[in-house]
Amino acid sequence: MRVGIIGTGYVGLITGVGFALKGNDVLCLDTDLRKVEKINQKIPPIFEAGLTESLEKLVPTKLIATSDYSELIQKSEVIFLCVGTPSEQNGDQALNPLLSAVTSVGVELAKTSGFKVIVIKSTVLPGSTLEKIAPLLEAKSGKKTGIDFGIAMNPEFLREGKALADFLNPDRIVIGVTDQQSKKTLTQLYKNFDSPIMLTAINAAEMIKYASNAFLAMKISYINEIGSICKTMCIDTYEVAQGIGMDKRIGTSFLRAGLGWGGSCFPKDIKALTAFAKAKQVKPKMLEAIAEVNSQQPHAVVEVAKRLSKNKTVAVLGLAFKSDTDDVREGQSIPLVSLLVKNKFKVFVFDPEAIDNFKQAVKPILKENEITYCTTSQVAIDSADCIIIATEWPEFEELQYGKKTVIDCRNAFTLANRPSNYVGLYW
Repeated sequence: MRVGIIGTGYVGLITGVGFALKGNDVLCLDTDLRKVEKINQKIPPIFEAGLTESLEKLVPTKLIATSDYSELIQKSEVIFLCVGTPSEQNGDQALNPLLSAVTSVGVELAKTSGFKVIVIKSTVLPGSTLEKIAPLLEAKSGKKTGIDFGIAMNPEFLREGKALADFLNPDRIVIGVTDQQSKKTLTQLYKNFDSPIMLTAINAAEMIKYASNAFLAMKISYINEIGSICKTMCIDTYEVAQGIGMDKRIGTSFLRAGLGWGGSCFPKDIKALTAFAKAKQVKPKMLEAIAEVNSQQPHAVVEVAKRLSKNKTVAVLGLAFKSDTDDVREGQSIPLVSLLVKNKFKVFVFDPEAIDNFKQAVKPILKENEITYCTTSQVAIDSADCIIIATEWPEFEELQYGKKTVIDCRNAFTLANRPSNYVGLYW
């Protein structure tokens, strides 16, 4: 099938590469010409496991990139919109970038013949596809939804660092659709995936994405709150998590006490769903509690560092919000480092992939001379008397820490490899 992808961020590029690996002909579009050029040169514009090898295999025979909406709409049978939907200052969802792309699609749809299926893969609040996106497509194209073109919602459930593997082997495929032609086309597109396909209403598909992310964030905040209680009684939180996770109704996934959650999805989705609930006159008490618990985690780490660091020099190892990615968006390392600086610590930082992104992220809140960026993890370790593991990069377990105090915020060490002066945040 001929597949068009609009937006080549984490979701868009992974979606395009995934469909191309399944044998489809994929055309990726981005308005950032730098990204387009990189993709066509087989260079991933983002760091993600498996992307480099996949682009080497696929470009230019099964996947190419363009900045031309006309080319993409003309050549594609199915068009996936994978444009980011960040948060406004008040927590509301910022739809303008997505609606701008929708406008461009609608203008080009007016010039084409044949039935095209427009699929929203961007995370949007319930009601957005049918109440905002479909009417805009109709207005710009002069065509009718379900008659001249199809509209569908197909949320993504990708973990950064394992996104390509998640796309190719999903737990489930959720498709919100109204017309039979779109249903048939998307079912055919996903026929080679070995996973259940859930066909549902478009509004329900939109909510499934939000409800999934909120639930996963809740599990993390829940075990962190349990960890705070365990800490007062010298109980190993990780043993507690293992014990409750053995219950099949609960499971061990996302029961990892530590620094908390961040990234491009959980923070903005919790904010957006909270604001959405309030607009619907629903009091989102649990959603607010999930975010509040998470916001306290960096403070808890700083309190431990204040107690254990003798000369207030700290090395923070790990700046990405999780391992196997260079993404620092809404990462807990940002408030952690900011709090350390505020508390007069001399801070040394290192990350194998995310230093450049971190520098850009903290520009508005920290002066350049308030942090020392280290070229290697060992330089950071040698510069400080207290080490904070903020991201669970596997390589950190193999380093030589000597007698330095190591505060492990991610349960990154196996029992056998723990440094001599090891302190687990919840152990």
